Amino acid sequence: MVCKHLKHLEVAIIDAGFTETFRGKAWSKNCREWVYFDCLLDSSVIRESFDLAPCVRHRVNDDPKNGRESGFVCATCNDAVMGLNPVDAYGKKKFPRTES
Repeated sequence: MVCKHLKHLEVAIIDAGFTETFRGKAWSKNCREWVYFDCLLDSSVIRESFDLAPCVRHRVNDDPKNGRESGFVCATCNDAVMGLNPVDAYGKKKFPRTES
């Protein structure tokens, strides 16, 4: 489980039925536990819907060489909850699911 700052977001994504694609130390010594999901994380809706601590920041990586991604990183604990980069999310589901 990721840190207390991201735990409620992680649990909500799991409870919504999204597939976890990776969990562990992602890419550097500065990362503790990063969990990736096969969905687009709607950052604006998540910010409005979840009471995220000030240490939780939205992060987007657009570099295809080291893996595009988008999600939330805890600057205090070095944990993250990540999803697909919007560029790679065509046809994939979004979290949270919103009514159209």
